[in-house]
Amino acid sequence: MQYVGIQTQIARNNWNSIMLLLMFPCIILGMLWVFCCIFGFQSTYDPYGYEHFYLDTDIINKTWLSWAPWAVVIVGIWLLIAYLFNAQMIQHATGAKPLERKENPRVYNLVENLCMSCGMPMPKVNIIEDPQLNAFASGINQKSYTVTLTRGILDYLDDAELEGVIAHELTHIRNRDTKVLIISIVFVGILSTLLTVLTRGVLRAFLWSGGSSRRSNNKGGGVAIFVIIIAAIVCAAIAYFLTLLTRFAISRKREFMADAGGAELTRNPRALASALRKISAYPGLGHINREDIAQLYIIHPKKLTQSFFDKLQSLFSTHPSTEERIRILEQF
Repeated sequence: MQYVGIQTQIARNNWNSIMLLLMFPCIILGMLWVFCCIFGFQSTYDPYGYEHFYLDTDIINKTWLSWAPWAVVIVGIWLLIAYLFNAQMIQHATGAKPLERKENPRVYNLVENLCMSCGMPMPKVNIIEDPQLNAFASGINQKSYTVTLTRGILDYLDDAELEGVIAHELTHIRNRDTKVLIISIVFVGILSTLLTVLTRGVLRAFLWSGGSSRRSNNKGGGVAIFVIIIAAIVCAAIAYFLTLLTRFAISRKREFMADAGGAELTRNPRALASALRKISAYPGLGHINREDIAQLYIIHPKKLTQSFFDKLQSLFSTHPSTEERIRILEQF
């Protein structure tokens, strides 16, 4: 296998980044409109005294138009903060700390030599004090590009294996995979917060409608509760769709491409295959319990035993099978 098509991979990742940036505000505004349907739920009585329920689109649209600018501003501010401070956010979430050259010249020499051989600026190097094994690359521009390694991976891998892992992560940076991943992480964070706000709003509306129903002793409150529940389900469905959208944008092929790029950079594919085998036996960083961050890892710290729903979810996994990656590397 030869590492080809780096420009194609970069173009694809840039396109995926643009699509995520365009689609996400549209989906957020769509969720907001569905939520506004709660306030547009109205009732009226006919001449015979029967109550009828309907959605007043005028009220829905007016409410949505009054809230939409605020939603856009808040999301825009959030994206700006994430753009400026994404490195610090990931560093805080994982407990990573900068690794100085004097602390570990071995690692710095490996990173520096690999960067010189492929003609790229040297990224920052961070370390996580975790005895288990994992590594990841992050960042969206030259100022934030970072390679992060656990203490376990430094102690357990030999120089050739560690060089293969670092070359793999540098290839992610060269291919701009990290840009798509960081955008995905930011979107998931915004979505999580938005869903929390919407859920609390739905709960308050639910309780209010329930109280109104008991006081008025008619079926209107029951119908209102039903509409609120439907709105909440639709919002949750849209959120799930967004999660799938980000996973489809993050192609599993990126790991194969990074493996191939790392093997070509070091001219030693079997060393990277050996490193993957060792890491898969003791994959660390699972305690962080952040699926969005786990997208960055060289190997996802999945559970050893999986339920049916876990296996179903793996169809949309951002990581391919480690066994398949090793098999391909050994045939390189």
